Amino acid sequence: MFNIKNYKSENIKNDILSGLVVAVALVPEAIAFSFIVGVNPIVGLYTAFILGLITSLFGGKPGMISGATGSVAVVLVGLVVESSNYLKDKGFSGDDLAIGVISFIALSAILAGVIQMLFGILKLGKFIRLVPLPAIYGFVNGLAIVIAMAQFKFFEGEGLIMYIIVLSAMAIMYIMPKFTKAVPAGLVAIVLLTLIVYYLHLDTKTIGDLANIAQYKGELPKFNIPDTLFSLEAIKITLPYAIIAALVGLIESLLTLAVLDELSGTRGSGNRESFALGLGNFTCGFFGAMPGCAMIGQSVINYTSGGLGRLSSFTAAVGLMVLVAYLTDILQLIPIAVLVGIMFMVSIGTFEWSSFSHIKTMPKEDAFVMVAVTIITIFFDLAIAVIIGVIISALVFAWKHAKIFAKEELIDNDTKVYKLDGPLFFASVQSFMDSFDIQNDPKNIVIDFKDTRVLDASGAEAIESLYQKYKKAGKNLTLKHLSKDCVAILKQAKSSVIKQSDDPDYKIVRDY
Repeated sequence: MFNIKNYKSENIKNDILSGLVVAVALVPEAIAFSFIVGVNPIVGLYTAFILGLITSLFGGKPGMISGATGSVAVVLVGLVVESSNYLKDKGFSGDDLAIGVISFIALSAILAGVIQMLFGILKLGKFIRLVPLPAIYGFVNGLAIVIAMAQFKFFEGEGLIMYIIVLSAMAIMYIMPKFTKAVPAGLVAIVLLTLIVYYLHLDTKTIGDLANIAQYKGELPKFNIPDTLFSLEAIKITLPYAIIAALVGLIESLLTLAVLDELSGTRGSGNRESFALGLGNFTCGFFGAMPGCAMIGQSVINYTSGGLGRLSSFTAAVGLMVLVAYLTDILQLIPIAVLVGIMFMVSIGTFEWSSFSHIKTMPKEDAFVMVAVTIITIFFDLAIAVIIGVIISALVFAWKHAKIFAKEELIDNDTKVYKLDGPLFFASVQSFMDSFDIQNDPKNIVIDFKDTRVLDASGAEAIESLYQKYKKAGKNLTLKHLSKDCVAILKQAKSSVIKQSDDPDYKIVRDY
């Protein structure tokens, strides 16, 4: 949690002001994602408040913003359809059906939260390191394009005024920071343009046109244990969606953390963020909200507006709830065009423009990964894009290192030494086996592992297979300079290969 004593007055001001900008920017996003799922907008707004509040206090990166997101919302669409059909078969209809669907969504938040908390407790957040830089570039670029594309629907049925307001908001966001950063440019854009639209009676869409959130004025989230929590059938229906939502949320949150690490030059805790995300989603389930995760767009808004501490994300969450519960009349006056302009600038700031220069110098395989992840993120799903990017990178890595070389040295007529160079694992097994001339080799064979390592069970089995072939040919095979790790793999595979006793003690790098 944040310690207010460690804050300078300037930090407090910047965090509070940037948090207020984010609070306003969260509203249309939360409403839009609620529409995607097919539930009341208040569900998404409560998610943004509860999840944002908990991750602001306990998350692994100060200033990171969490709430209802499109990537998780898409997963919940299938759950809404399946749970609706299940409840209709049970005789539910009307308001009872809507309440029943919410209980399934709440259950998904609870189950996803448990999975994510376990992920953090088991310290699995470090596996984000397995995502290669080209995949991160692709994710960021794809997400930037998705953020921009998501704004296009707001132009439907609008005229020239919409375009003027959008461009004006973008101009304020671009020009103002060049002169002063005392007040976040986004907040200035929202206040100034809202006043202009209101007093000039300009005809353009406002937040109030998206959804009537004024009906929830004065209401706060209420604790409720969903009935589905005690239904085995409901858990069976919900669990597959909860698992996917948990994984999607973890991937997007940890990648957002990695992006902010890059922007800020500081390192956050993936394990702590995973646990906080899980705790937040778990709590959302008991207040009728849906699961969510980190929001890269709002997180970048917060960072670029000067929100670097936990107070900024805390202010965003509390400010959102204050807006929804007490200031809905004012909130509904804010033109959608202003928020669209801000999100366009976020999209421009999120895009990794340096990737165009990197693509000319990086290996073709890495360039392919970056482009593939970008395209898949745009047209399919973030989680799928990242997983495919990791798989492609892993296959490329395996292919590049699938060669192992053997230098032959004949000691005398009875002894021959093979000095290996390169890793021995599943991809290089065939190259390893092809390096030996079993039929024409002398009686005694020595394989020197000084410049190689046995990395997996496939490598151990290849050595055992080679040993048996030499044994069948009436020849002796000895392994030399095996590290303790290699010996352990051979013993685990119950290999019968003899190891020389004069081996030095080699060690490999471990991740402690």
